[in-house]
Amino acid sequence: MRLVVPLRGIVGGRGGLILGTFVPCALFCYLHIRRLRFLATRRVSERAEPIAKAEESPYYVGLGRVSQDPFDEVANPNGIIQLGLSENRLCLDLIEEWLSENLNGAMIGHGSDKGHLGIGGITGYQPHDGVTELKEAMAGFMSQVMGGEISFDPSRIVLTAGATPAIEILCFCLADPGDAFLVPTPYYPGFDRDMTWRTGVELIPVHCHSANNFILSIAALQQAFNQARKRGQRVQGILISNPSNPVGNLLPQKTLHDILDFARKKNIHIISDEIFAGSIHGNEEFFSLAKILDAENFDKSRAHILYGLSKDLSLAGFRVGVIYSYNDDVLAAAKKLTRFSSVSAPTQRLLISLLSDTSFIGRYLETNRKRIRKMYDIFVSGLKEIGVKYVDSSGGLYCWVDMSGLMHSHNVKEELELWDKLLNVAKVNATPGSACHSIEPGWFRCCFTTLSEGNIRIAIERIRKVAEMRKSSR
Repeated sequence: MRLVVPLRGIVGGRGGLILGTFVPCALFCYLHIRRLRFLATRRVSERAEPIAKAEESPYYVGLGRVSQDPFDEVANPNGIIQLGLSENRLCLDLIEEWLSENLNGAMIGHGSDKGHLGIGGITGYQPHDGVTELKEAMAGFMSQVMGGEISFDPSRIVLTAGATPAIEILCFCLADPGDAFLVPTPYYPGFDRDMTWRTGVELIPVHCHSANNFILSIAALQQAFNQARKRGQRVQGILISNPSNPVGNLLPQKTLHDILDFARKKNIHIISDEIFAGSIHGNEEFFSLAKILDAENFDKSRAHILYGLSKDLSLAGFRVGVIYSYNDDVLAAAKKLTRFSSVSAPTQRLLISLLSDTSFIGRYLETNRKRIRKMYDIFVSGLKEIGVKYVDSSGGLYCWVDMSGLMHSHNVKEELELWDKLLNVAKVNATPGSACHSIEPGWFRCCFTTLSEGNIRIAIERIRKVAEMRKSSR
């Protein structure tokens, strides 16, 4: 009646009662249908909706284009050459050799072995955060990577299905939604996704400059921290990458001391991503955060190290990451959170044997460093030939290349135009600096450890053609 009476007055005349009854019914049906259509088209939650949308970063666009048209010397010689993926394929022959000799025994053992587990050793449930034997082997491997100067405590290791869930778990444990981490730039584009999607934390770029070889300064940290406080944002930690990704330089010992001191004063945490620690190929000395903490009287409870086997041991597909934390509360929470990202039992059993083979690991690490350096020298030699500058680096699987000389103006738009020419004309996928939050347009990350020597020369020749085209169009 409440709907009928007012509408009768509006409609008026004969039949007002009929129309006054029909209109609200029609309105109700219309709104109900609209609601059903909305529910039918909205297939994901509000949290998932932005994630489901297409990636906009050139980093992911480039990777997607390569997957659709990958270069192959025989099958697809006109395809896109991949310089955008930090993957190491230089020593797969050594891994293949070890697996061919040890795979069966490593997985299930032999009947006469004292520690023989049989098939049951890889089919049953395992601790989500990793079996004790693998933690012990991983601690020994990490120590071997660091030159034997550092001892790692297996009880402080949490194993995850790759470094991505490792950093996400740390963010979950250290910060609440809306809190922030300070991250020196340029930084790995994946951090924008890995650290924020499900945790709700935010990243604050701390800009570093070419004039200082992109080394982090405490003044820049202080400025970023102060600006966050003015916005009412709570900073919970600093994320550093050492060696740097994408620059490839190493943090000096004094800088690490200064960062630890800054964290103490601000009462915040430090996450040190050291996933390329075994891929040092230059003359600079690498200082792990663990080494600094062992030698000095710092508050260890605010320090956490990230590691994994995807880069240094060429086992990206094995999906093995490491959280090494000095904080007991973080460890307790992280161990429980690994139920969503545990390493498979067969992978763990295989790695126990592989990492425990210290003779093989020593030979592998030495060979790997030599091969990375050789490919780096070939790549930068090609850059010199075509007049393109770069940063001298000592670590990682990539080179930080200055292509600003090929740009007509120094801005992000011009950088992305150059990136588009490299991708679609030269058929070379390199990561533009803007995807890494570089404040200086014109820098590109070029990864060289997925290619053969011949393929590097092809890539350089393709870059040369774009360079000549850009210079002639000025």
